[in-house]
Amino acid sequence: MGQKFFVASCVFTEEYPELSRKVQNYVRERFDLPVIRCCVEKYKVKEFEERMPDWYRDEWKNIPHYEKFSAGDTMVSICHNCSAIFEERHPEINCQSIWELILEDENFQYKNHGGEKITVQDCWRQKENRAEQDAVREILRRMNFEIVELEENFERTKFCGYSLYQPQPPRNPKLAPKRFLYGAQGLFQEHTPEEKKKLMEDYCAKIPTEKVAAYCHYCVRGLKLGGKNAFHLAQLLFD
Repeated sequence: MGQKFFVASCVFTEEYPELSRKVQNYVRERFDLPVIRCCVEKYKVKEFEERMPDWYRDEWKNIPHYEKFSAGDTMVSICHNCSAIFEERHPEINCQSIWELILEDENFQYKNHGGEKITVQDCWRQKENRAEQDAVREILRRMNFEIVELEENFERTKFCGYSLYQPQPPRNPKLAPKRFLYGAQGLFQEHTPEEKKKLMEDYCAKIPTEKVAAYCHYCVRGLKLGGKNAFHLAQLLFD
């Protein structure tokens, strides 16, 4: 069966430190999972420590940065970069999204949104991950949202905010070339801030609801830049 562990994600935690802390505490308390910070050993350790807010920095430093795990273990991820890198670098380790894990919790208390309409935004970085996509929709249903689907959904999505309109970190195509090199032809080209804003506004103009649920921090950034009231799914669950 192997051991499960949770990758908190340096980038997600930098963007949502308080929310990340809540998710980490949840997986520790409910599932007794060990938590590590990063999907890559020794990657920008000090840099991300320094980016954390003062009130959280020492706590972040006390979380193990990385650990080597064994074949048959499972990494639970909240970040699509982490998932893609593990899938390609460590095929002997299973990957599971945090959303699939939450559905295993029979006692999770879902908030009731009274049938409110919300558009679900799938992410290019994990566009073939149907298990995660289905889990996201099931969680939204349990929160009593009426889900609105985009035409480019599931494996058809081409969206990851404006992250696809700027150079990517050099590590990604090296560590996950199927996704970030061979599968990313024509993407990750430099655009001006004005061009990014226009691209996001044009994209968001096609979304029929004001509220959008995404499960990628890059997607949320882009949706907000385009003028939408966008929420990371973790915010809807834990905030």
